[in-house]
Amino acid sequence: MQYKFKMNGKAYEADVEEGADDTLNIKLNGKDYKVEIQRDRPKPKPAEPKAPVGTPLRQQPTRPAGGAGKANNIQSPLPGVVLEIKVQPGDAVKRGQTVMVLEAMKMENNIESTADGVVKQIVKSKGDPVMEGDTLIVLE
Repeated sequence: MQYKFKMNGKAYEADVEEGADDTLNIKLNGKDYKVEIQRDRPKPKPAEPKAPVGTPLRQQPTRPAGGAGKANNIQSPLPGVVLEIKVQPGDAVKRGQTVMVLEAMKMENNIESTADGVVKQIVKSKGDPVMEGDTLIVLE
């Protein structure tokens, strides 16, 4: 897979292939590199099988126990794995405040609160895989 990125203001292109075990083979500026990946957390569970023909492709958001899927639930905008939870039940949060960090495609993504409120329930735990649309946090 080819990646384009900037480092110290300079643009680069790299070809990246998965190697055996926890290695990547990277070709950057004509030079080959073999990189070992350090895994500090468990690997995410494999993706669920694709939906059969005739059913919607988008997975329905998970509903917290006793919840009715209120609009102020914070949902995952992308699939990934929970790296860090920055709030606890009872914490007051403001719209735009980072409440969780997800890893997706080897990048850390800040998940922000979509509304002001108080954290009622944290649905996902550190290390949990999440799908786009899954409820992460319930606000009241």
